[in-house]
Amino acid sequence: MAWGPGVDTTGASSQTARPEGLSYAGVRASETIAAKDLIRMNNYKGLIQRAGSNQCVDPAVIAGIISRESHAGAALTADGWGDGGNAFGLMQVDKRYHKLVGKWNSEAHLIQGTQILVGGISAYNAGPGNVRTYEKMDIGTTHNDYANDVVARAKFYQKKGF
Repeated sequence: MAWGPGVDTTGASSQTARPEGLSYAGVRASETIAAKDLIRMNNYKGLIQRAGSNQCVDPAVIAGIISRESHAGAALTADGWGDGGNAFGLMQVDKRYHKLVGKWNSEAHLIQGTQILVGGISAYNAGPGNVRTYEKMDIGTTHNDYANDVVARAKFYQKKGF
């Protein structure tokens, strides 16, 4: 998956930032949220890097997804469930659409989530039929900011060595 630091992103919407206790939105909000997750994220850095290498996906993008989906595991139950019991693991793979693979914090889980991700960041959240133009790709995603927030968080994690 090709992307880079030059990709324009609007970052987190106020709808995403507010529940995090932030009074501001945008890239700054995405970076603040990612920074809160960094200590936990570092626990999975090796797994993230191996999954990224295995699937030819930048590990920073995987970390951005993990931050958005589970706050590096902080938003999950002890056995790895979130989203009302429908989503599993660090990357929150939805059991309604995918056969679950591995333990919630395993390399197998990260490889599965990364394989799903290859279809597109917005499609990962909203479904491939809902992806529109580049400018409107987030319409229909959670808080209408999913890809922009993930890319902003990925840029943060890239600076942190992911």
